[in-house]
Amino acid sequence: MTQTLDALKNRRSIRSFKQDPIPEDVLNTILEAGVYAPTGMGKQAPIIIAVTNKDVRDQLSKMNASIMGTDKDPFYGAPVVLVVLADKSIPTHVYDGSCVMENLMLAAYDQGVGSCWIHRAKEEFESEEGKEILKSLGIEGEYEGIGHVILGYPEGKLSPTPKERKENYIYCIK
Repeated sequence: MTQTLDALKNRRSIRSFKQDPIPEDVLNTILEAGVYAPTGMGKQAPIIIAVTNKDVRDQLSKMNASIMGTDKDPFYGAPVVLVVLADKSIPTHVYDGSCVMENLMLAAYDQGVGSCWIHRAKEEFESEEGKEILKSLGIEGEYEGIGHVILGYPEGKLSPTPKERKENYIYCIK
């Protein structure tokens, strides 16, 4: 089995993390994978905000939890949050951002780092608080939050047992 197929088959969402920091070179490798995700007509609609600052990470967690109607950490204690947003003026922006998300998670697995896709970035960055975060970073334009990739070293196994694949997943026309 190729390394790529191994990663596709064995990467799982992780929801329990150690607080160990992710080394900068490992994080940069993961981010590089996101930059090389396919995008419609090569327009590169997405951007990635890498959050390692605990105060900003906690701010995003609180915003996300509020949208969800809870006070629990929706990032499961992960020390790193990657926010993927995409330029709304590009028709394929949601699909492009989704490809970035997948590349980030597969690269994390390859680096021995746990990951999970967390929703509600759209609502976060439509809020005034979210717009202020973007403004503080000098990000201008109309961006839609696609999702968060939370990262950290797992408390347990990197590849928990997968669910069985459903029947009739594939239909062939010959």
